[in-house]
Amino acid sequence: MSVRVSLPLLAGTILAASFALPGTAQAQAFYLQEQSAKAAGRAFSGEAADRGAASLWWNPAASAGIASAEATASASLILPAGEVVNTGTVIVRPGQPPAPVGGIPVSTNPIEDGLLPSGSIAVPLSDRFSVGLTVASPFSFTTDYSDDSWARYTADRTRLRTYDIQPSIAFAATPWLRVGAALNVEYAEATLSNALPNLSATLPDGSQTLQGEGWDLGWTAGAQVDIGRLTIGGAYKSKVEHTLEGSITTSGLLGPLAAQNVEIEGVEARFSTPWQAIGSVRLAATDRLTLSAQVIRYGWSEFDAIRLGEPLNTAIPENYKDSWSFAGGVELAASEAITLRAGVQHAETPTRDGERDARVPDSDRWNFATGASIGVSERFTLDVAANYVAFDDTTIDRTTAAYPGTAVQTPILVDGRLRDANAVVLSLGGRFTF
Repeated sequence: MSVRVSLPLLAGTILAASFALPGTAQAQAFYLQEQSAKAAGRAFSGEAADRGAASLWWNPAASAGIASAEATASASLILPAGEVVNTGTVIVRPGQPPAPVGGIPVSTNPIEDGLLPSGSIAVPLSDRFSVGLTVASPFSFTTDYSDDSWARYTADRTRLRTYDIQPSIAFAATPWLRVGAALNVEYAEATLSNALPNLSATLPDGSQTLQGEGWDLGWTAGAQVDIGRLTIGGAYKSKVEHTLEGSITTSGLLGPLAAQNVEIEGVEARFSTPWQAIGSVRLAATDRLTLSAQVIRYGWSEFDAIRLGEPLNTAIPENYKDSWSFAGGVELAASEAITLRAGVQHAETPTRDGERDARVPDSDRWNFATGASIGVSERFTLDVAANYVAFDDTTIDRTTAAYPGTAVQTPILVDGRLRDANAVVLSLGGRFTF
């Protein structure tokens, strides 16, 4: 299709969309850590140092030296809640004084509930070599604001799905050292939309929708060291540089803006998800009691911008910062068949004050966890966990502008808050040996 369109003006509408990927905020920003019900029960506090298929997402060395084949499958029901509240957002249309943005001032529970599945399998090839395969969805959720929400110009509806396939190989180099490596083959698809202001407040809003999908690669490497009753694990998950190919559709613009109602195919959007450097320890304090701890450094500064290729050739700054999470947990073998778990985790948000928008209403949080494993038979173990995540109240304060750099530039001076946010996560899984 051939269209005549002012690319600077169209790029301006995209900038108004604040094309940020969504944040469900279970781990940090839009990363989901719920890849194992066993791990959820101890607040993800010892994964890089644990053994077996359930820990392969965090450390491919976890399968080295296993005696028999293992498989695990988990599902986590994520139930977020909270309010995104307008505390004074204004819009400045050309030639008009600043005016309230209007719309419903309180958006309740804009992040939708979700069910997150995951699974892994590990197979020994010898007493020292093993191979594994993990299937996960590390960046996935849907958020939906009403059409007349105060946040409509920066966030309307967002849907992100990633599917990560991680084949791995591991080697027990010595009785006390295990190493492993994995390839991360990741598919991503995203759809997001936002309202666009017409030049008169009496006119209905226009809209813009961006869609894209693509396959990309990353890698993971790790090691584990046994020192008596202490196991130390370390792993590094690389960033994944995503290139999504898709389209941009603009509609509903009236008057002088009507010429911008177009659909452009073949647009590329490029962005990077963060690397992770993971350090973990597990200490068998007694024959029944195990203590664990884990720290992760997230390379969120890789998510510095969304870069749009031809024909737009522009970049949307995101300016995320590197961040930390810290977790500690305990496991008690209550009997031969039952293991009880508990843990606590604190994670920083990578979003910055002054640059946080309603599409990613993220903040620092505490995660409180409890769980258990029940040995149903010699070959099957059931894992259950419950997590409560409490988020700090914080600002929603990223200023945007529709049609920037043109005669019709329309700033939206965002002034809002994330309030009373929390999430309940219920996980159920099973582990098999065969």
